Amino acid sequence: MTNNSENLFLKYKDDFEYCKNVIKNNSTSFYNAFKSLPLEDAYSVFAVYTFCRKIDDLADKNDDITTLEYFVTEFDEFLNGNIEDSPMWRALYVVFQNYDMNIQAFRDMIHGQISDFQTIEIKTQNRLEDYCYYVAGTVGLMLSPIISDDPDAFNPYAIYLGKAMQLTNVLRDVGEDDKNNRVYLPVEVMHSYNYSLDDLHNKLLNDNFINLWEYEAKIAEKYYKEFEDGAKYLKPIAKKSTIRSMMFYKEILNVIRKNNYDCFNKRNYISKSQKVYLFLKTL
Repeated sequence: MTNNSENLFLKYKDDFEYCKNVIKNNSTSFYNAFKSLPLEDAYSVFAVYTFCRKIDDLADKNDDITTLEYFVTEFDEFLNGNIEDSPMWRALYVVFQNYDMNIQAFRDMIHGQISDFQTIEIKTQNRLEDYCYYVAGTVGLMLSPIISDDPDAFNPYAIYLGKAMQLTNVLRDVGEDDKNNRVYLPVEVMHSYNYSLDDLHNKLLNDNFINLWEYEAKIAEKYYKEFEDGAKYLKPIAKKSTIRSMMFYKEILNVIRKNNYDCFNKRNYISKSQKVYLFLKTL
């Protein structure tokens, strides 16, 4: 970082601290994984997370798609140099000044959230994996210039990690999503395992559901494995943080297995002792 860059991060410190609190309050695993980065890199990760959190909240908590459409306008204005008077946009301004950010990834994320707003159920496996790219693979692309010295080489692996994490979210949140009238397990895959939408709505936890769940889990674990091959493209100082984040998320799948695949009545999460174990393992 140049002195001018450092000055910008100091000038907008309060805005970055706002972003830091957003990630601390919404994702302790993600925060704990990246808080040890150099301050400018950590602040930049927090700002990108806040952008993603903002649009995710707009998609989840509003019944009117016009709020998302207005967010598109705000982003276009941001790219044109008209910065909205809010901590997130000011912090992102500094990030865009200091890293070669992937603008298309930000646009794809917005597109994914708008599509998700209009989706009630996902029909095919290909559609699910497209969804995972748009709402999570894009996050990997956004972070790539911050955590990698060779973003072009790292980008495919960043997408693998994002897709793996989003598939993990889908498998963890089956019951919660169903309550919100969302079905992310592909209907065609459900049918191939003789598991129906009615079974899902009735929270039927049987061998068919377990086999269906494991089918998707194996795909997620394949993506986690493919990501590991690209860890060499991470900045040395970011490698442990990123791998730790991956391990925290990947372990959620094992927690669900240990809880007998109950994604309907239990909130499956990693305990503090498990996080400590994984933390030491990355060391």
